[in-house]
Amino acid sequence: MERVQSIAAWMAERGVTPEQLLAASGLDRKVLDAIVQGRYTPSPQQRLRVAAALGVESAQVAWGHTATVEHIQGHGPQFGRSP
Repeated sequence: MERVQSIAAWMAERGVTPEQLLAASGLDRKVLDAIVQGRYTPSPQQRLRVAAALGVESAQVAWGHTATVEHIQGHGPQFGRSP
């Protein structure tokens, strides 16, 4: 079975710096930072680019959010609205 790790764990294991990953993936810095920090779930194309830059398969990377959601917009049932 393939090992599944976060991007940060793969970067540490492979000795890849953020600058090297940025150059190899060709993604925007803000997008890549958000992906690495677990604040953004990348598209399939972005996943392939990041995985290729790390030298691993896309399936070997844990892509989900790791950061907690702190701000939720909208009104709930406490405001008298029901679905």
